[in-house]
Amino acid sequence: MNSPHKGATGLKRLINATRYSLSGLAAAARHEEAFRQELILAAVLVPLALWIGRSGVERALLAGSVLVVLIVELLNSAVEATVDRISLEDHLLAKRAKDIGSAAVMLSLVSTALVWLLVLTG
Repeated sequence: MNSPHKGATGLKRLINATRYSLSGLAAAARHEEAFRQELILAAVLVPLALWIGRSGVERALLAGSVLVVLIVELLNSAVEATVDRISLEDHLLAKRAKDIGSAAVMLSLVSTALVWLLVLTG
């Protein structure tokens, strides 16, 4: 059974999906300080990656690793918003969900640093 919220098909669905995605990016930029900081970093590092990468693979690794940080931050923000929507009271499972999301962001940052270190020193 299809969701009643997914009525559009074809080109209309693609247009709607694009609009929802852009709305999500705008909401993250407006409401999430960490996402804004990482977005500024990406605005510097992605062009730098494309400039300093010596091959297509190096450029993809450098730029892609930075974009992964933004993706993970968006997912973490979605988890946090969902948890806060359900309840603002302190709860062990809410803390666990938020801490796990934060850990995912941290690991994406460590991974990015490692990629940049290995590419630039290799």
